Amino acid sequence: MPAKERNYVDHIDAVKDHDTWLHAPQKLPRMSPIELNEIHGVLAFDGVRNPSSRSNTSHKVFIPYCAPANDGVPKIGIAESAAEAAVALQLLMCPNVYDLHFQPLSVKFTDEYGANRTHTYDFQVTFRCGHRRLVYVRNEESLKKQRTIREIDAISTATPKSAADDLIVVNANDYTRQRRENLFRMYSFMAAPDWEADDAVWQKACGLRTLYYMKDLFPIVGVSQRRAFGACYRLVAQGLLHANLDQVLWEHSHIGVAA
Repeated sequence: MPAKERNYVDHIDAVKDHDTWLHAPQKLPRMSPIELNEIHGVLAFDGVRNPSSRSNTSHKVFIPYCAPANDGVPKIGIAESAAEAAVALQLLMCPNVYDLHFQPLSVKFTDEYGANRTHTYDFQVTFRCGHRRLVYVRNEESLKKQRTIREIDAISTATPKSAADDLIVVNANDYTRQRRENLFRMYSFMAAPDWEADDAVWQKACGLRTLYYMKDLFPIVGVSQRRAFGACYRLVAQGLLHANLDQVLWEHSHIGVAA
């Protein structure tokens, strides 16, 4: 009796196509920006544009932050991407910064094709000396294009001179994922100051000739390892200690006293 021939076609309907089995983020329709209700004791977001609408390509980040201009009262900032959030936190940790505004100014300009367009700057930072600077964050791939360079020139020309003293363009690719994570943790540690631990770690770091790893400081600083770890983060944030922020900043990280 001849063997029964197997029918492979019977199972063809069970084969899933690429879009069905590929676990990529589902592309979702746009939604309205998130509008926060009033929060007691917190200043509301005051940008000219709310960038918190849903996106398939970037993370929207809400940041409660304190600046000297607000006398320590927290304020809500909204960043359009994780890289923008990292730039903002790095600015806020700078001792020379007096105030920071998110989405501070929109300008209308005409692009190279004659179309009328609107651009909103990402930040306006005010330094303690009174100098005001507009900040524009863009990814590296876009910044390499001549079209983007011409667009930035048009935006700069359309920006009122009274809006700021200068403007800078920041390459978002300089803020790698690990650098962003380190900056987020730094900001968290800076929000919980511990002057005793900072001073103890700083004094020992300056006098230790064999300082190579962060963990070299833990046995000699006279405070708990937990407090010493936070102090190292705060000292790196202040530029007193140096470390490679594109790698995980932990007890096995190479650190040193900044020159």
